[in-house]
Amino acid sequence: MTATETTKTIEQFQKLTDAEDYLQFFDIEYDRDFVNINRLHILKQFSLLIKEVDKVFSDVTESEKLEKYKLALDEAYQVFLSSSPLETKLFKVFQSKPKNFVSLDDLTKKAN
Repeated sequence: MTATETTKTIEQFQKLTDAEDYLQFFDIEYDRDFVNINRLHILKQFSLLIKEVDKVFSDVTESEKLEKYKLALDEAYQVFLSSSPLETKLFKVFQSKPKNFVSLDDLTKKAN
């Protein structure tokens, strides 16, 4: 380890709050504009992934867990580079169809 490197800890990780904080903590390059638009989705996906990491890798060291968290954050970021929040349907608002909504597909099926 060089003099400029510092050991990162779970305690430091738990104090982070913003998407940018997490990305900087893990030294992941990111586009500020992209994060501004997708921050909630990235953080929600990241949250789901770290729950899975905690569940599957409960017996790893702190540094190994942080490395897995870094991979999870990178994956969460990458998901939204290739798909939209609407496609991923992370939030309930994207999962439920309004009761007063009729899709064109439904109309086409009924017309045939």
